[in-house]
Amino acid sequence: MAKKNLQNSDFICLHCNSYILPLTNGSYRNHCPVCLHSLHLDKYKPGDRASDCKGIMYPIDVDVSSKKGYQIIFKCKKCGKIGINKAALNDKQSDNFDLLLDMMKSKSLRGS
Repeated sequence: MAKKNLQNSDFICLHCNSYILPLTNGSYRNHCPVCLHSLHLDKYKPGDRASDCKGIMYPIDVDVSSKKGYQIIFKCKKCGKIGINKAALNDKQSDNFDLLLDMMKSKSLRGS
């Protein structure tokens, strides 16, 4: 695998058109904190931007880990890949916590 330059840059969400700032905590933002949608950009590791798919990934679930905290689970509309990304809750532009809670509530209602 060739080394790629890792990127942490601002972007416009292709799902809700919000302007999104880069993360400031040393990680790489790969999803919109407003609508929690993402793009299938990374292939090997967060920030590599090596995927050829570039499909829109939508949030399908939320998991809570004692080590990693809230994690958003995504599914790509184009290729079906499932991906997981840690929620950014302590940043200048934190993830929409109400939307995360709504996803968790609907999960509990489904009995999952």
